[in-house]
Amino acid sequence: MLTRETLKILKENNIRLDKRKGQNYLTDSNILNKIMEYSQISSDDVILEIGAGIGTLTIPLAKKAKKVIAVEQDQKIASILKKRLENLNVSNVEVLVADATKIEFPEFNKVVSNLPYKISSPITFKLLKYDFDYAILMYQLEFAQRMVAKPGDSNYSRLSLMLHFCADIELIFEVSKHCFFPEPKISSAVIKIVPDKKGEVDDFFIKTSRALFQHKKKKVRNALLDSFHEISAADKKEAKKVVSKLNPHLLDERVVRLDPEDVLALSEEMKLLMGK
Repeated sequence: MLTRETLKILKENNIRLDKRKGQNYLTDSNILNKIMEYSQISSDDVILEIGAGIGTLTIPLAKKAKKVIAVEQDQKIASILKKRLENLNVSNVEVLVADATKIEFPEFNKVVSNLPYKISSPITFKLLKYDFDYAILMYQLEFAQRMVAKPGDSNYSRLSLMLHFCADIELIFEVSKHCFFPEPKISSAVIKIVPDKKGEVDDFFIKTSRALFQHKKKKVRNALLDSFHEISAADKKEAKKVVSKLNPHLLDERVVRLDPEDVLALSEEMKLLMGK
């Protein structure tokens, strides 16, 4: 039913979806129902939806929420969404035709979205600057796995590290690539994010983690020396002097095996040594 409806709307409006823009529309009703179930929308909620498309998720959200703020960058797609909402007499949706990475979001308390995959990282960190209850978001499976990866995992990354301090992350369920049109190359996963403002980190920590994870298979000592320019403009001699004074146990560990708290400890130690 959802597949037929989606294809009908696209055909009637002469729309050809562009996979390069992340325009892969969910066409599986069971998955849509699961997303709605996990979202636990009440009549008091103001929902932010990023990448609203033709309204596959927008319309069921609007039936339960007080208001939906639907962001859609594609002007033609947004006009179809507005027309659908008008035909269905849905009046509690505000459609913003804009690039979600560049605008200031109106006030909201929950986020529910099938995200355009190309903006997964910037939009996730942008959202975490806002105050909200939780988000139910769909990502490419590989990206979702990196979000929840632990030290020692092959997909443990700077993303895993940063999110550890910013939020509680849970991979709720996976979604087959066959549940979309056009069909993407890999499967997806739905993630729940609960922000944790107490875990906010500073710029120096961000620079340190960037330096380390550019060489995540190397030992910490070598990774820091190879990318010290990410942390400071100090010359090699000064870099060696600073690194040599760090915790020797951590310096001999592989970056990929560092706990997030270890990275934080290294960052704080360097900050003190460098008088930052």
